[in-house]
Order: sequence, then C-alpha cells, then structure tokens
Amino acid sequence: MTGTARVLVVAATKAEAAYVPADLPLLITGIGKTAAATAVARALASYDDLEGLEILNIGTAGALHDHHEGLHEPGIVLNHDINADAIRALGYDPHERLRCGPGEVVLATGDIFVTDPVVRSRLALQADLVDMEGYAVVYAAQQFGVPVRLAKHVSDNADERAMDWPTLVDRSARALGEWLAAAL
Repeated sequence: MTGTARVLVVAATKAEAAYVPADLPLLITGIGKTAAATAVARALASYDDLEGLEILNIGTAGALHDHHEGLHEPGIVLNHDINADAIRALGYDPHERLRCGPGEVVLATGDIFVTDPVVRSRLALQADLVDMEGYAVVYAAQQFGVPVRLAKHVSDNADERAMDWPTLVDRSARALGEWLAAAL
C-alpha cells in the first residue's frame, strides 16, 4: 500500500468484515464467484476515477494442507471449478490462474463449499487454500486495471468441520481487522 492510495475493502459477508476499521470504505459482495464479480464490477464502474484505487479483498479460507493456519496473502488465484482443459481444447484461454501478488500461496476459488475429503485432496494438488470469492474479485479488478491484494485467514481445514464456519468466523474476522489496521 502506498500512502496516497485509495482503498476499497471487499469481503463476502458482514461476519468476515466485522472488525474492518470504520473509516475504510467497505463492499460486501455476497457469497460465491458470481456475486463477488458482479458486486466488484458494479462498484468499480461507479467510480469517476480509478487512478490510485486499490482493492483489499479480505475473508476466510479453508486450509487444503493441515500445516496452513493463520493469515495468508495469496499471490496466485485459481478458478478451480472451470473445465479449463476443455476450453483450451476449443482454442480459448480460460484464464483460470491469475497472478495477484508476489507470494507463492495459491488460493483456489470455486462455488463449492468444500467439506468433502476427496475434493479437498484433489484441490490440495494445486493449491494451498480454498474460498468462494477471491478469484472473482481479482478477475473483476484486473478487468478494470485496479490492483488487488488478498488477505485470507484460515477458518477451517475444508473438511466436515467447515460446517462450523458460523462459529469460527469471528476469530478470523478479528485477525483480518488487525491485519487491515496494521497494513494501512
């Protein structure tokens, strides 16, 4: 972040954004890729001038490897529930993997709330974390030429315990609020 940057904080739910400092502009997108991409595109289209604007996408994520915990800043986002190989075979680039920062943590995004160990194992072959909005936020921001930074806090291990998310989200929201206060 630069001292002169304007920031738009983006989160999927009010619960994840519960501790965002009150002086920061906040966009709640709703859950899933379609809701996130639409909300971000609508918000960015409403600006008269995007110069100097940066998006900070915060939220929870499931860990795809047991050793991942705490806060991570993914540098790569992956659209995990698109059939990229088939689209490529048709001669199109599905842009399923986007660079969004300098780090090597990979965030897989899809419209599946991951609780199945088979799905978790498959995703773990290509990513570190999983969520339902990160890729869509990055994609929409990049379409507008707006830099985006992600901060994801591990709330669960993307297994059957993920269904306890409503009771786990507050711990993640506190960590994300603290990260925002320190990052800005």
